[in-house]
Amino acid sequence: MNRRSRKSAGFTLVEILVVMTLMSVIMLALGGAMRTIAQTEERVDQRLRRADEMRVATSFLSSILGRISPRKVQAPTQVGSSLALFSAASDAVMWVGVMPARYGAGGRCFFRLALERQRDTADLVIRFMPWSGAAVFPDWAAADSRVLVREATGLLLEYAQEEGAVQSWRPAWTDPQILPARIRISLRTVAVQWPQIVIALRQLPAGDNGRGGFSLGPE
Repeated sequence: MNRRSRKSAGFTLVEILVVMTLMSVIMLALGGAMRTIAQTEERVDQRLRRADEMRVATSFLSSILGRISPRKVQAPTQVGSSLALFSAASDAVMWVGVMPARYGAGGRCFFRLALERQRDTADLVIRFMPWSGAAVFPDWAAADSRVLVREATGLLLEYAQEEGAVQSWRPAWTDPQILPARIRISLRTVAVQWPQIVIALRQLPAGDNGRGGFSLGPE
């Protein structure tokens, strides 16, 4: 009787193998669930970073493009070129504007917005330099720079001058007598296509002649 009781109190090898198999299945299931949770959190973090990058870049561009100082270019100018210190192409825009004090040293600055290649990718970069009264754009290689958006793969800048309710977007601005009223920024990155950003180009009062143009007289 005692011998049979001792024998029945233990586990057989088959029972131990079954338990180990079940534990392995449970551990694999838990590991897969943990990986899924980690990947989901990483994707959420990436989306939050992209959303924050988009918000900061849009706010900054709206601040500096929203206050243009249309200074005159150095004479003589080419026929058909703008008489203001403003250059607008499909891949870059240069202007004189005001740096808000909350981003550092405030005041009028030269600005340039364009893609700049960094090894295998490109970044959306803003270059700036304090405006010295010069009527020509500076050497941008010597200007300060900030990366607004990393890993950009495409940039398209378009310009429009409002005429009533109609807006005709152009990939470059060649009107020598008037500046555009709006700029549309289309940006594509490795991760996502940004929604188009439309910014009103508001001129400072010193250069406002009432029709969206610029002052040709003494300032």
